[in-house]
Amino acid sequence: MLTFYHLPLSINSRRVWVALLEKNLSFKAQVMTLSGDQFAPEFMALNPFHHIPVLVDDGLAVIESFAILDYLEAKHPTPSLLATTPAGIATMRMVQMVTVNELVPAINPLFKKMMGFGNDPDDALEQAQQKAEVVLRFYADQLGDGPFFGGEQITLADVVAGTYAPWFEGLGLPMAHYPTLQAWAARLMARPAWQTTQPTEADLAAFRDRMQQRMATQGQ
Repeated sequence: MLTFYHLPLSINSRRVWVALLEKNLSFKAQVMTLSGDQFAPEFMALNPFHHIPVLVDDGLAVIESFAILDYLEAKHPTPSLLATTPAGIATMRMVQMVTVNELVPAINPLFKKMMGFGNDPDDALEQAQQKAEVVLRFYADQLGDGPFFGGEQITLADVVAGTYAPWFEGLGLPMAHYPTLQAWAARLMARPAWQTTQPTEADLAAFRDRMQQRMATQGQ
């Protein structure tokens, strides 16, 4: 049995969670709070860097979400989440890396503003939005007219980029300017894996409260 250590609100965890569900794999979910349980000796023995997600399979502990995704594909190749053509593989990897290296730092100020604990000046927010929209245009170019980045087949490109898709509108990114991406996001959100893993309003409110309390404590 696979054991999946994760935090439901973590986007790094969510991409693995979505993949597990899309591949119809049975697993035991070990939900972490990250309020100290990540420093427990048992967890540190799995990941000395004390972060999530971690996947344990028959005594093997796999850390880092991209490594976990690769492991799942190698160990459980059906149904596949990998592109099959050279161009498709290039697209898949580009979308994955652009998401992590370009989208994530761009939207960080926008996310903090959305959650109510950001204090970035307006010009920084405007710059963040411009950088994020460069990524959205790149996504739209790679998607083309297909339903997914891999054409008819959902791939890890959709899993990695798509776990951010539900947040775009809330971040102030005008999805109406990107109709193909808007349709892609709606297509993903209709899938059970996305519906199961999407945080609830209560989850978000609890996270917002924790972050505001932490910032208030740090400011004292």
